[in-house]
Amino acid sequence: MPDLSGIVKAYDIRGVVGEQLDAALVRDLGSAFALLIKPESDSVVIGHDMRDSSPELSAAFADGVTSQGLDVVSIGLASTDQLYFASGSLNLPGAMFTASHNPAKYNGIKLCRSGAAPVGQDSGLAEIRDTVEQGVPAFEGQRGSVTERDVLADYAAYLRKLVDLSGSRPLKVVVDAGNGMGGYTVPTVFAGLPIEVVPMYFELDGNFPNHEANPLDPKNIVDLQAKVREEGADAGLAFDGDADRCFVVDERGEPVSPSAITALVAIRELEKEPGGTIIHNLITSKGVPEIVAEHGGKPVRTRVGHSFIKAEMAKTGAIFGGEHSAHYYFRDFWRADTGMLAALHVLAALGEQAGPLSELTAEYSRYAASGEINSTVDDQVARMMAVKDAFGARDGVEIDELDGLTVQLPGGGWFNLRPSNTEPLLRLNVEAADAEAVRALTEDVLAIVRG
Repeated sequence: MPDLSGIVKAYDIRGVVGEQLDAALVRDLGSAFALLIKPESDSVVIGHDMRDSSPELSAAFADGVTSQGLDVVSIGLASTDQLYFASGSLNLPGAMFTASHNPAKYNGIKLCRSGAAPVGQDSGLAEIRDTVEQGVPAFEGQRGSVTERDVLADYAAYLRKLVDLSGSRPLKVVVDAGNGMGGYTVPTVFAGLPIEVVPMYFELDGNFPNHEANPLDPKNIVDLQAKVREEGADAGLAFDGDADRCFVVDERGEPVSPSAITALVAIRELEKEPGGTIIHNLITSKGVPEIVAEHGGKPVRTRVGHSFIKAEMAKTGAIFGGEHSAHYYFRDFWRADTGMLAALHVLAALGEQAGPLSELTAEYSRYAASGEINSTVDDQVARMMAVKDAFGARDGVEIDELDGLTVQLPGGGWFNLRPSNTEPLLRLNVEAADAEAVRALTEDVLAIVRG
């Protein structure tokens, strides 16, 4: 009996190709997914990224699905949000082959039910794992068939329908695709818009020859920052490997925090639906709920992670949700995350006024933040308890444990300390009035965490 606990994660399946993932295992995973979704659908839509292993693995998954009598709609090369579009518009369960920003030796599968509804540990992944570990039962009926369908143009048209850039002034935008799927989707999405795209690393290459396709790591946007300054561009966009996340830099080449983007897009969505609900996770800047409330919206706080965001959006009817990690979720996009749609909102907002992006986003950036700081620890629980005990003894401190440990200080500063689900790490996020206050609080917490 295989043990899949090392590759079946909280939200997806991910592992090293040839060691943890191969075609035979992926075929079984396809069969197990087919068994899971048979009651709701007779077909599955499948897409894949540009990694060398993706075509073979996606074909093996399709073989597993069809072996259980279900049909497959293959959309071929795709970004993850393009797969979500296919799942939503065709109302089919979906499978996307990608390892997002992970190094080239990895691959993985992001799964969804019809309408792009998430599949996580509690909503199907554990069942799929158990089915494969126990042996997938054979199906005696007729095999399903595979058909190919190109949805890129439809995906682009749908996004452009949601954000109107017809009144925008001309913009010059540098786009760093990191050799990932943004290099495939951006030309089609931006075609015909009043935007001059300066492309960087648009060549699809799953070996990531220029830099990792993870724009949240500062070293991976250095080239973009330099190019924006060199070109005198209005903005820069950086996509991760599967192009579902988008990171923004302003005309100075300075990073714009995902919290500021969340607030900016939230206001635009609230203009369309006054009084709507906006989701933000608990390590997004506290400026986000403040700004949402000031514009008549209802901010709702959730745990970190797309399954929690999407579940809360479904429960509350929220129109938009944002995370610190540059994931942005839209009710109009089946509550799925799409960095491309967030990018179009930012460019539309910029193009509607004469000032630079730094000026536009300054009003949404109220506080200083540390960014996520990881610490390797021997005992996550013990280290978190030590922090809780130390800060809980101080006057005026408020503590909650919705997701890890969130500590609110009387002076307005706060921090969240969360354990990693997959590594012996504690993740720290700190926010305060200014950079000096952030530095002091960060040092205070890390002194306890790192002992």
